[in-house]
Amino acid sequence: MINISAKTKWMKNSVTVAGGHGQGNGLNQLHLPYGMCIDENQIIYVADTYNHRIVEWKKGATTGRIVAGRNGQGDRNDQLYCPTSVVVDEKTDSLIISDYGNRRIMRWSRQNGTSGEVIISDVTSYGIAMNSEGYLYVSDWDKSEVRRWKVGDKSGEVVAGGNGKGNRLDQLNGPFGVFVDKNQSVYVVDSGNHRVMKWMRDAREGIVVAGGQGQGSSLSQLNHPHGVVVDQLGSVYVADQCNHRIMRWCVDSREGNVIVGGNGGGQGTNQLYWPLSLLFDEENNLYVTDLSNNRIQRFNVDVK
Repeated sequence: MINISAKTKWMKNSVTVAGGHGQGNGLNQLHLPYGMCIDENQIIYVADTYNHRIVEWKKGATTGRIVAGRNGQGDRNDQLYCPTSVVVDEKTDSLIISDYGNRRIMRWSRQNGTSGEVIISDVTSYGIAMNSEGYLYVSDWDKSEVRRWKVGDKSGEVVAGGNGKGNRLDQLNGPFGVFVDKNQSVYVVDSGNHRVMKWMRDAREGIVVAGGQGQGSSLSQLNHPHGVVVDQLGSVYVADQCNHRIMRWCVDSREGNVIVGGNGGGQGTNQLYWPLSLLFDEENNLYVTDLSNNRIQRFNVDVK
């Protein structure tokens, strides 16, 4: 669990840690990156979506290394088609990849990464998460649900949504990012409803923990949010995509506060342009996939 103080703040200006050299397929470039993850060695794995590959960026590197999908767009097991998210499975030393365009979830070894294996089929997912017990949580855009899978599962178990597309508390509309806490509560970005929902274990409906006041740019609203992370206090951090900002919503708050971005869509170090996913490293520095700027930005903790 992310251990962040309620008083923690981040620098308003960021540094580029991956990409940032224009849109392209060079090893120092990205093409509309969606998701990312970071391992215990601070290696960043980027779902370089429209280059149909996963790229590894080591700390301080000026170029990345392709670790999955180096064979162009396709549906072979050594190819990817618009991968949208990636997580590290430390226990098996592998990457779990949402291969969105092929409607599948793949496992790709970090040691022998020439090809992957399909572990879940028939799923259109923008968001995946793994808990400490090795369960995989997968949001499904088409089915408006989140399912929990364990190794060998054939169908998984619905843990959020699953009651058709809609805006009731037991429904979702275009789920994107997903996060699971130590109590197996599922947080899912309900993008089409401009809100983040929390579904406690075995709940029949969710509760709104961010947004839910309609589409907009006020501090009580979100506009097509995408990624979500939750800290040990239960504070919700959300990539508020179309407002070009990252927000923090404390428990039971009806309003969030902008922690970075929020200065209009742009290329400045204090700006974001369609931020999609976010994460924190062990030092609580904040990383953001800055979609339209084709870069990954790091906002360091403000120690003042």
